Amino acid sequence: MPDVVADGLRVLFCGINPGLTTAATGHHFARPGNRFWPVLHLSGFTPRLLEPAEQDQLPALGLGITNVVARATARADELTAEEYREGGRLLTAKVERLRPRWLAVVGITAYRTAFGERAAAVGPQDRRIGGTRIWVLPNPSGLNAHWTVRTMADAYAELRLAAEESGGAERRR
Repeated sequence: MPDVVADGLRVLFCGINPGLTTAATGHHFARPGNRFWPVLHLSGFTPRLLEPAEQDQLPALGLGITNVVARATARADELTAEEYREGGRLLTAKVERLRPRWLAVVGITAYRTAFGERAAAVGPQDRRIGGTRIWVLPNPSGLNAHWTVRTMADAYAELRLAAEESGGAERRR
């Protein structure tokens, strides 16, 4: 599954791994019922609701998408801890190369396992990768039912505001 990336993004969103629908279509978060695209819009990251097939418009908005693990599965629980850890190593190298302002990992369990941060919670993290700050967001999968579209959009909007504030500070330097 190809990444949607560019150098120096405001936010690089990082999914857990491609689902089967994503792998089949070549579009991130493509499974019907996945709430990523509506949440991205409701949180103010995009000016309108984008379809998965419009993912290539994200870099122009300072946004990108990658995954912790490249292997497509029906469910994330099919991944091994070693796949997550190796994915964390590869993701670190990718972030060091691309230098986004923020890495947003969508899934607390994926972040905890990939980076060995057992006590991590949703929100900003102390860990950095070079100059890139890290924020953990709720996973937008329909299987993550205890987060509603509205509560997820609120959590994503907190990151958007932080990314806007950090961008302003960098421009003033």
